[in-house]
Amino acid sequence: MPARLEFRVFAPVPEYFMNMRFLACLALVLVQPVSSLAAEPEAAPPLPPSPVAASYRIGPGDTIQVFVWRNPDLTVTVPVKPDGRITTPLVEDMVAAGKTTVELARDIEKVLAQYVRTPQVNIIVTIPQGVLNQVRAVGQLKNPQAINYRDGLTVLDVVIASGGLAEFAAGNRSKIVRTVNGKRTELKVRIKDIAEKGDLRTNVALLPGDVLFVPESRF
Repeated sequence: MPARLEFRVFAPVPEYFMNMRFLACLALVLVQPVSSLAAEPEAAPPLPPSPVAASYRIGPGDTIQVFVWRNPDLTVTVPVKPDGRITTPLVEDMVAAGKTTVELARDIEKVLAQYVRTPQVNIIVTIPQGVLNQVRAVGQLKNPQAINYRDGLTVLDVVIASGGLAEFAAGNRSKIVRTVNGKRTELKVRIKDIAEKGDLRTNVALLPGDVLFVPESRF
C-alpha cells in the first residue's frame, strides 16, 4: 500500500495581532512600580511633637529623649546634668545646655557617624525644667515662684500663676529684669492697671531668664 502524504497549510498570523501583543508587553513594562526599579531609603517616621518651641534652649534640669532612627539601643531618655552635659550610648559628656534640639541632634549625629552609617537623630524635650528657661516671679506676690517658660508667656500669665498681688504690693511699680548678651535691662510694668483696669499696654511677652519683680508699697 503506497504511503500517504499529508500537507498542512499554516495561515500566517495577521500583523494586527502581532502589534497588539507588542503593545501589551510594553504596557506591562511601563506600569512596573518605581520602587521595583530603584528602592529609595526609608525615611524616619514622624515623632510626637515636642512640648517646647523650636527656639527653646536646653538647660540643666531638662529631661530629653535622644531618638536614633533604626538604632533602638542608642535611643535613650536622659537628664541634662547640672554642668549642662549629657551622656548617651557612644556619646559621652556632650554639652547640651544652650543648644536648641536641632543643634544638639546635629552634634550627636557627627559623633555617631564614626560608628553608625548615616545616623538620623531627633531630640525631644520631654520635661522642660531647665533653669535657663524659667521666668522667676519675686517680691510682693501671694506665691512667688519660678515658672517654666513657654511661647506667648506674658506678665499677666505669671501674676495669675503666682496667685495675684499680695496685700501690700505696689503693682504699678513692678519691673522686668532682663539680661541680653550679658547686658542687664529693666522694663517697667503696671501690674495693678493690667489686673484691675484691663489696661494691657504693659502686659508684655516674657523671655526665658526674665525676673518679674513686684515691690512693696511705700507708706
